[in-house]
Amino acid sequence: MTADDSPRKTAAAQEKRWLGLSEHQLAMILLFIAPALFCSNMLTARLVHDIFPPVALAFWRWTLALGLLLPFTAATLWQYRYAALKEWRDLLVLGALGMGACGAFVYIGADTTSATNIGLIYSVSPILIVILARVFYNEPLSLLQSAGVLLSLAGVVAIVCRGNVEVLMTLSFAVGDFWTVGAMAAWAVYCILLQHRRSDLPMMARFSAIVIGGILVLLPFTVAEGLSGELPALEPRSFLIVAFLAIVPSFGAYQVYGLVQRILGAGPTSLLMYLFPLYNGVLAYLLLGEELRSYHLIGAALVLPGIYLATRKAAAKKTPPPE
Repeated sequence: MTADDSPRKTAAAQEKRWLGLSEHQLAMILLFIAPALFCSNMLTARLVHDIFPPVALAFWRWTLALGLLLPFTAATLWQYRYAALKEWRDLLVLGALGMGACGAFVYIGADTTSATNIGLIYSVSPILIVILARVFYNEPLSLLQSAGVLLSLAGVVAIVCRGNVEVLMTLSFAVGDFWTVGAMAAWAVYCILLQHRRSDLPMMARFSAIVIGGILVLLPFTVAEGLSGELPALEPRSFLIVAFLAIVPSFGAYQVYGLVQRILGAGPTSLLMYLFPLYNGVLAYLLLGEELRSYHLIGAALVLPGIYLATRKAAAKKTPPPE
């Protein structure tokens, strides 16, 4: 080992610690924060359908989020502009999935489907992500992880059926359910492609480029929506809504998710989706005055240990970030 090698290795070791925590410890903490950031989008969607048309809300949300990102990433984007141009197809596809379908589809669906159905549909996404990761990219899935998946799914079922199995037998699906299914499937594919498609862009610069791709995809649909007569109300609360969505479930949530996925891998990270029904229930209780019932606690008692089991394997063998 040369004299130059030692400082490099010391620096590399320091880079793997954040605020005194190892990368894996930080990822495990953020794994439980990310669902609250994402859930804020779903709760907001159910409150603002009479103020903002769905496609316009997705477009302006991500346009403002891009404005928040560019001060940190513009120089890097310019430095890697040729790499971004080379990857333009991937960036457009990821933008269409992560910002287009996952944004507008949920806003459309929230008008005509229940919170129970949304929770049930989104609880399927970790299963789909794990299956896609296993089938197309041969990501390992141990018996311990499988047990964690099943335990978490049992907790989700306890929540969405409100502790009564008969609820599952009588569920009826509205048009909004199909929009939510589309959003869930788009999210699963987005997560897999984000993890496994090669990219020469740094993480935040790549995310900014993906947002640009999503805005470009949403633009013609936003114009068409406006021409049809659906325009956002120009009032202070409209701007506050867009600002909140840009800062919390856009800038914040996607950055946290990207960091956790880079450390733990696509399959384990996808299990944070199991927390959505639980977090939705708690936030609805705190913010909207809805009751917190015993089945929420039963679900939490199953979901949280399930996530621990399913992500334990990732501590021993981390999935490397895309190169």
